[in-house]
Amino acid sequence: MSLTKRDKAILSDLNRFRVMDRDSIAELHFAGLKNPRFAANNVLLRLVREGHIQRSTAFVPYVYFGGDVSMKKNSAKIGHFLAILDVYKQMVKCNDVVTFQVEPKYGRKGTAEPDIFCIFRKKPMFIEVQRTVYSEKKMAEKLARYEALYNSGIIAQEPWQPANKTVTPHVLIITEQRYAIEPRYPFKVFQTPSFAEFVESLKVGNVATLQQMESPKTRTSSQSPPKMRSSSGGLTVRVK
Repeated sequence: MSLTKRDKAILSDLNRFRVMDRDSIAELHFAGLKNPRFAANNVLLRLVREGHIQRSTAFVPYVYFGGDVSMKKNSAKIGHFLAILDVYKQMVKCNDVVTFQVEPKYGRKGTAEPDIFCIFRKKPMFIEVQRTVYSEKKMAEKLARYEALYNSGIIAQEPWQPANKTVTPHVLIITEQRYAIEPRYPFKVFQTPSFAEFVESLKVGNVATLQQMESPKTRTSSQSPPKMRSSSGGLTVRVK
């Protein structure tokens, strides 16, 4: 049986995200149908039988891989990739995502390796989906790699850069753990428990559980530091 346009879109997403669960595929590719999950089950079963995709029954709902993906069916990285997929689904709901790349590479090992590069609401961002707790030292080392990437000039050559200036991506860390991060980087660093809460914080006049840190290099002398207050033991900032 020849592949339909929707079949090809599912295969493209499986290649991009490495792994997807049945419910996410139903949400992204079968929305609007009377029973998206039932329809997704039928299509996915056919694609498995025809050898286009692979399936793991070790998870509920089942998860699916592209036909050429070599990931183990019970790999510990599956949860990580599903968390990246969840960020994408939250972005799609906002209708403002233009570019979304999973684990883009910018150089050899030791170079910054973001989980996501995206352009959201016309702003480029590197996103770290932090599911494990890092030490302060390890987090500082991670951000130092982003600083080295910034200084390398590689980002200035990216095809998405505007013609008349160089735009530096923000770094967004999605984490339940709050890290003490020095406000010295040549880019903005945000911390938030979820992407949905980050989006909520961008609404004018809204206070969200978010910490914004601006480098002195990016803040003008006329700008005052962001106002923060204590809330449930954490720091919150009013984003204007």
